[in-house]
Amino acid sequence: MSNAAARVADSTGNWVDTRAPVWARPYLRLSRFDRPIGSWLLLMPCWWSAALAAGVAHDVHDLARVVVLFFIGAFVMRGAGCTWNDITDRDLDGKVERTRSRPIPAGQVTATQAAVFLVAQALVGLAVLLQFNSFAVMTGIASLAIVAVYPFMKRITYWPQVVLGLAFSWGALMGFAVILGRIDPAALALYAGSISWVIGYDTIYAHQDTEDDALIGVKSTALLFGARTKQMLALFYGLAVVLIGTALWLGGAGLPAFVGLAAFAVHLARQIARIVISDSALCLRLFKSNRDAGLLLFAGLLVDAVLRAG
Repeated sequence: MSNAAARVADSTGNWVDTRAPVWARPYLRLSRFDRPIGSWLLLMPCWWSAALAAGVAHDVHDLARVVVLFFIGAFVMRGAGCTWNDITDRDLDGKVERTRSRPIPAGQVTATQAAVFLVAQALVGLAVLLQFNSFAVMTGIASLAIVAVYPFMKRITYWPQVVLGLAFSWGALMGFAVILGRIDPAALALYAGSISWVIGYDTIYAHQDTEDDALIGVKSTALLFGARTKQMLALFYGLAVVLIGTALWLGGAGLPAFVGLAAFAVHLARQIARIVISDSALCLRLFKSNRDAGLLLFAGLLVDAVLRAG
């Protein structure tokens, strides 16, 4: 198989395809290092929570270390989650145009090799987790149950995005667990807001596969919402902004945090205005743009935390 043919269909021309050692490429693709957007989206609630918790504590002396550890942990554990997803979905992936070139259905690695790689990534993630306090360690371990069941949800419900939201938003709890050693009402509100955000952006992402999903019996909110997608995005994105705003209020956040939230809200509104569900390329671009939306909110929270600590 040529290198070009070995590339994943919706990821070409990245550093994995052009610079990584040939032997490592299938494993880096399993971890989605050729498409890191999911790792960034997993990271955003972690960073939001850490910054908000540091503001609550009026202390940012440990925030830089936590931000770095969350960065490493998010990329490694997202890789582990994607590897698990690819192992469980290997038969379905072979039936979908966008995913049939993934490493397992394409024959680049076996399911057994992928499982060994999954364990290796999980061990790295555990090493990161063990840098935190015992309450944070237990909180992090508790998320694994949700991660484990997520790949199966698309087979039984039109709402797998809710389960993805539960998993991808767990970082909204972790920041408080790490910084404060507890989970405050502000963390719970932030978690709920992040879940609503995930449901929205993953609905956009799922619109790339609606035809194939309908043929093979895979369910999603994209299929459920259909022509009502704009209205449902307005509902879930709007709920995300309200719930995150509630979290900021409960956490005693100041003006910079709310400015960041306002920028986040404007970004989401622009996504709703621009989306055309039949345009797969546009859906992918809008989905990826959520990293920038998340960074806008984080910037506001970070400035607020620093000012409150001063």
